[in-house]
Amino acid sequence: MTRKRKRLLVVLLGLGMLGIASALVLFAFNDNLVFFMSPSDLASKGAPETRRLRLGGLVETGSVAREADGHTIDFRITDGNSAVPVVFSGVLPDLFREGQGVVVEGAMAKNGVFRADTVLAKHDERYMPPEVADALKKAGHWQGEHPSANAAQAKP
Repeated sequence: MTRKRKRLLVVLLGLGMLGIASALVLFAFNDNLVFFMSPSDLASKGAPETRRLRLGGLVETGSVAREADGHTIDFRITDGNSAVPVVFSGVLPDLFREGQGVVVEGAMAKNGVFRADTVLAKHDERYMPPEVADALKKAGHWQGEHPSANAAQAKP
């Protein structure tokens, strides 16, 4: 085997190893990806039952109900156009209340109810996650400035 062929073989083996490593990294990332959707997106596109996702919007007024076990909470998340029923078992954040922005993480069940395992409530009056703000703007229900606009104005 000539030096040229040996060098070509080493380069091809290196590229093959790099390709295998890239495929393994992408496969690992695929398991950890969590997509964000609004209730309208979920209604129009649907969601796979086994796929984890984040759902964001406002807690619908009059929709919060506690089950008899005192640990499970049922509520609805809306963006003004669509609403999605959510079931959560656990401790809610202190700032969770009707009419406030919220992001829940979990998966859709077969019965069309979103089973949340994490609930994130907005942490002050002006902040809302950009994805939720954009979804509310699209639905025509946003009544404030986008957080990134405030950040851009604050920079000199």
